[in-house]
Amino acid sequence: MSNSRLLWSSMTITAAIALSACSQPANEATDTNADAPAADAAGKTIRIATEGAYPPFNYTNADGSLAGFDIDVANALCAQMQAKCEIVAQDWDGIIPGLLAQKYDAVVAGMSITPERQEKVDFTEPYFANTMVWLTDTNSSFNPVAMKNLTLGGQRSTTPGAYLQENYEGKDGNTVQLYDNYDNAYLDLKSGRSDAVLAEKVSAKSWLADNTEGFGIVGDEIDNDDNIAIAVRKNDSLRDDFNKALSEIRSNGELARLEQENFGQ
Repeated sequence: MSNSRLLWSSMTITAAIALSACSQPANEATDTNADAPAADAAGKTIRIATEGAYPPFNYTNADGSLAGFDIDVANALCAQMQAKCEIVAQDWDGIIPGLLAQKYDAVVAGMSITPERQEKVDFTEPYFANTMVWLTDTNSSFNPVAMKNLTLGGQRSTTPGAYLQENYEGKDGNTVQLYDNYDNAYLDLKSGRSDAVLAEKVSAKSWLADNTEGFGIVGDEIDNDDNIAIAVRKNDSLRDDFNKALSEIRSNGELARLEQENFGQ
């Protein structure tokens, strides 16, 4: 599953034709394209949850406001649907339970489509595709093709976390340490309490931008068909509304522009 380049352009997602703290103030979208609103969503307020702790997909500014690629995508979709967008932060472990409890209508939080999640929620078409990379101290002897007796970090309830547990937990003397968020995983890497962190490439590069000295990406990228999409409750017609709006912002170039602004590629 290695040696694959990150699919930055949303046009390359093969399955797509048309998307990880405290509650934050609402973020209301402005209407940038009123030509083809989704009929069911037009005029409504759509409450959307994000993690607010997964840059550059979503993060919380010093003033408490939410920002990042997910927030920009959510606002663009709500504008396309002529709906009001209210975005709130929710801890990752509780984000799907909160959706099922009807605390909000959708999750836009860099969430990967997995069979386990599909048992609980419905997903839109993907709005991004990602790969995973190893982050480590570049002065260490870490070798991703010969790992023994290492402590490997990741985030709980994520695609990299599941990959670590499946492939390394209890094997060849390796230990997997999963955290509530990647900030804590990176702290343990910097302090030497872990040997490497497995993260999605976009998140890893964002962290490295502020932690360049002594740390880097090592080895090949891991391509595991990690498609990111919006989660809604089962059989919710909002899924169709999102898919229609997603198709529009993809075809008119808005989605590609947001990728460029947030990821720089």
